Amino acid sequence: MIGDAVFPAEPWQVREPSLDLDRLGSTESVFALANGHIGVRANLDEGEPHAIAGTYLNSYYEQRPLPYPEGGYGYPEQGQTLVNVTDGKLIRLMVDDEPFHVAHGHLIAHERILDLRAGVLRRRVDWVSPAGRRVRIRSCRLVSFTQRAVAAIDYEVEAVGHEVRITVQSALVANEEQPQESSDPRVAAALDRPLVAVGQDTEQHGGVLLHRTRASGLLMGAGMDHVVTAPGAYDEETDVRDDWARTTVVTVLRPGERLRVTKLFAYAWSSSRSPQALRDQVAGALTGARYAGWAGLAAAQRAYLDDFWDAADVEIDGDPVLQQAVRFGLFHVLQAGARAERRAIAAKGLTGPGYDGHAFWDTEGFVLPLLTYVAPHAAADVLRWRHSILGQARHRARTLGLDGAAFPWRTIHGEECSAYWPAGTAALHLNAVVARAVERFRQVTGDTALEAECGLEILVETARLWLSHGHHDADGAWHVDGVTGPDEYSAVTDDNLFTNLMAARNLRAAADACARRPEAAARLGVSAGEPGAWRAAADAVHVPYDERLGVHQQSAGFTRYAPWDFTGERPDQPLMLRAPYFQLYRRQVVKQADLVLAMHWCPEEFTAEQKARNVDYYERITVRDSSLSACTQAVMCAEVGHLELAHDYAWEAALVDLRDLHRNTRHGLHLASLAGAWSAVVEGFGGLRDHDGVPVLAPRLPEGITGLRFRLRHSGVRLLVEADHETVRVSMRDGTDTRLPIRLYGEDVELTAGDPVRRPVVPLKPLLSPPEQPPGYKPDRAAPAGRGASDSAVFPRETGR
Repeated sequence: MIGDAVFPAEPWQVREPSLDLDRLGSTESVFALANGHIGVRANLDEGEPHAIAGTYLNSYYEQRPLPYPEGGYGYPEQGQTLVNVTDGKLIRLMVDDEPFHVAHGHLIAHERILDLRAGVLRRRVDWVSPAGRRVRIRSCRLVSFTQRAVAAIDYEVEAVGHEVRITVQSALVANEEQPQESSDPRVAAALDRPLVAVGQDTEQHGGVLLHRTRASGLLMGAGMDHVVTAPGAYDEETDVRDDWARTTVVTVLRPGERLRVTKLFAYAWSSSRSPQALRDQVAGALTGARYAGWAGLAAAQRAYLDDFWDAADVEIDGDPVLQQAVRFGLFHVLQAGARAERRAIAAKGLTGPGYDGHAFWDTEGFVLPLLTYVAPHAAADVLRWRHSILGQARHRARTLGLDGAAFPWRTIHGEECSAYWPAGTAALHLNAVVARAVERFRQVTGDTALEAECGLEILVETARLWLSHGHHDADGAWHVDGVTGPDEYSAVTDDNLFTNLMAARNLRAAADACARRPEAAARLGVSAGEPGAWRAAADAVHVPYDERLGVHQQSAGFTRYAPWDFTGERPDQPLMLRAPYFQLYRRQVVKQADLVLAMHWCPEEFTAEQKARNVDYYERITVRDSSLSACTQAVMCAEVGHLELAHDYAWEAALVDLRDLHRNTRHGLHLASLAGAWSAVVEGFGGLRDHDGVPVLAPRLPEGITGLRFRLRHSGVRLLVEADHETVRVSMRDGTDTRLPIRLYGEDVELTAGDPVRRPVVPLKPLLSPPEQPPGYKPDRAAPAGRGASDSAVFPRETGR
């Protein structure tokens, strides 16, 4: 199997049957809970032992300087790092006079379950203290989807065999000590006590702490409240200091009796509001949570997820491992974006400190295609966030000597935070990917209001960027030079094919949007000649192609580079740890899908034969030193008929964190790969594409999958696609008066509610035999784990996520 099967393959949950302290870092990420606003790592309730303590608020960051051995014009000077804010999930337990600790006494049983339908993390512990006192502990934790500022823990202790004195200490703690992590850029920059105390209050059953960051000046508040249920008398007291608050509950339990403490904790932050206003906001959130109670919060959580799964679930027959992993990915993508509400979705979501909490092109490129189909409100809010940082993007473009707007390669607040120029500033394709997300949202949802609100301006400003960066040669062809495409092993190249095609799509989309909204375009200062110039550039875009080999070139001249010698390579570590970029940049070796991604996202630009030949050629030189690659390779291998190879790649994308394939899950989940697992299955095996607002379907399943059913939203209605190896059935689940055109195996049909469309599966015969991969890089489900970098590896500033 790929990796070690730590978690049994169960369809609706991820279960850790026993505690493995060596895996604590990765399970803290896997079991993390979030709602897009708050994120809490799955640290044990009592806080120790832990790998990385983590509680995060979306976009709450600290500034730090970016040092350079040799500076240069246009280099970003300030970085931004997500802050580990006040920890509200701590609940310590004393049994008589001994603290409960999983590494002391006798741990009879320890189980944790992430329930994907209920949206909670359950924990069950059976423990005997060194003095022989036995207790059973049950806790259940949630971060509320329906009350954005609220998280809660239901904590219960039962005495077994003896009468015991139970002391529960529930705490808020700011400025927790953090471990010294490696220089891997996925690890957040070390912050030494970033929070400065502003104020604190003692409440009836808890407390509130207010803090401000030292450099960025952001204010935050954290508060807690408690509901105690005990069989007899108990004592409760609260103490508050600058950096901590503690509520202590003491009682005596006879055998079989239970103490239950429901802890409610809430957060708020602002760059402009007063401490008093923020304190009142936290208190109000706690009052609302207390009014709902644990039962109310849990019921609302389940109802929210019932609605989500009703329009998002993917059912896979025959492969229970992939089934679990795809649902796990869907759940975590929802957690990252559900209540982000005009803030970014970072590469790690809110599950860990990796990449300093920055958002990259991962968001619009890999996460939004999923959210647009299953949770369009969340996708819309991410695009609103991009629009909110348009001012910084315009300023960055001016710094680069370009028109329009240049969105940052990595950021939290909107300023460019990438200190590595070849894989940051030069990666201008980000702007076209943002534009693609705007256009896809309109086409898939049918919602035109977002384009009027903010989408048109994004399209116009990114189109202006491309026109100022590209140029026409003497023959009239339009070129984009000096850029880095998705493959960071081929940096600062000319005419990267992916970038060229995506820029052309961006230019056409902007021209079309201006034609739809001429008055709005005029208000943005779009001149009469601009749309025509955009179309002319797009129509003349240069597409590098090697006539001798019969394949497209990833960038101009790529196929004339010397091949990489894979003799003696060790795929357990990325090439960039074993070879200088000087060698990587001038060889035919591909870090991640680049030209193959162009075929995935711009399918109309390639014939079926070209796709088959390109897949064959680039498979042999792609090493997947990025988690962004396997999902796209799965989609394109399925499209050209290599279904078993696509199945292997789908596994790799889906299991990147459940099997810790890159050995860095401890720093946070690979959100783009988890979203990409959905793409591998739905776009790969389901054949889902979208052509000018018309859903296109062509399901074909590998041998190991006997049936596939997936739900999605399109044009305001819910669709269900069901396929096996013989038949496909597409139905509309609502929209009584709606008629939706779809294309099924190339046939245009009309879908109406109550009248599903059935067709036999149309098999596809591959034009070529399945391609080979570089030695040691085959995505084999039967192979052992070991790809990727170890936690102690030293990485360059930018690497694939």
